[in-house]
Amino acid sequence: MDELDFFSQKYVPHPFLTRGFCQPPKPYQKNEKLYQHRCSKFDSFDWLSSIPVAPGAVPFDVVEVRFKNSRKDFYRLPPDLDLTMGEIVAVEASPGHDIGTVSLAGEVVRFQMEKKKVDPGSPDLKKVYRRAKLTDIEKWIVAVENEDATLYKSRTIAESLSLQMKINDVEYQGDNTKAIFYYTADDRVDFRELIKKLAEEFKVRIEMRQIGARQEASRLGGIGSCGREVCCATWMSDFHSVTTQAARVQQLALNPQKLAGQCGKLKCCLNYEFECYTDALKDFPDTDIPLKTKKGDATSQKIDIFGKTIWYSYKDDPSNFFALSAENVAHIIEENKKGNFPEQLEDFARSPEKEKDKTSVHDEDDLKRFDSL
Repeated sequence: MDELDFFSQKYVPHPFLTRGFCQPPKPYQKNEKLYQHRCSKFDSFDWLSSIPVAPGAVPFDVVEVRFKNSRKDFYRLPPDLDLTMGEIVAVEASPGHDIGTVSLAGEVVRFQMEKKKVDPGSPDLKKVYRRAKLTDIEKWIVAVENEDATLYKSRTIAESLSLQMKINDVEYQGDNTKAIFYYTADDRVDFRELIKKLAEEFKVRIEMRQIGARQEASRLGGIGSCGREVCCATWMSDFHSVTTQAARVQQLALNPQKLAGQCGKLKCCLNYEFECYTDALKDFPDTDIPLKTKKGDATSQKIDIFGKTIWYSYKDDPSNFFALSAENVAHIIEENKKGNFPEQLEDFARSPEKEKDKTSVHDEDDLKRFDSL
């Protein structure tokens, strides 16, 4: 395809992408291969799929069903129904029924329920009614295609009522009788009048759910500073608190513009390597303790955690740095406690050749290889 032809093509909205479908379902087809792992956000991997079922084993009677974005739930199967991953099913809802896709089936669901702390024998588990029929899929397609128009219209109604809230997403129930509106707000919002107007406008049952800033970014998506799609919109479904301590431990500059994500909160990826840095710092001496020598006292200026190197400078000459290994620093501190003072830090400092960053050496080797091509 020519480049001009590619950019001149009209973008076709795909509302079912948030439900893990590579293309919208069609009422008069089997729709067996629409649900693909490569297209599914918040995908679940069946790591027991290659293990054969033991002869005579009773299949696990619970499946995991996914809906829009990260909303998933567990449903109990009727005795005469056997489902596989990717099938479209009608499940119990309140009120009516909902349409979803089986994201996990088999014994792996038992481990997933244990991870989510859900009791497999609980009588409160909702039921799978049946495989979705032609009429179910037709209603489902109509409901999903109305979500964008409903979102824009609901924002207009909320603005006309002067409500301090932002409606982020709308999810219709599969039978087109109920709509869930997800919103964010800084303070408590009285949306009773809003619910009345929404019910009159869309002729469905209205449910309002407040979400946080991280959940909002998860639903909206976007590209992070790393160049990849943000983690909360692709695979991260559990959010943990992030503090500035994670940035301090990793020796990052406390710059809000660089540390904040698209949600305005601290980036979740600050927690990814936090434990590695914490473990590495256990072998470091206390850098707040000054090193005493006969030439003068020296204080720490910066550290290289994984290089196990600490830079010190004399109080009288703060611009001249000396790189010391963590072992030598610990040794000097122990000698200072005994009343022994070395002549000078230069005797323990590493040479500049040894302090050359190993990654830069690899980068130079890579450049040489590219130049030889």
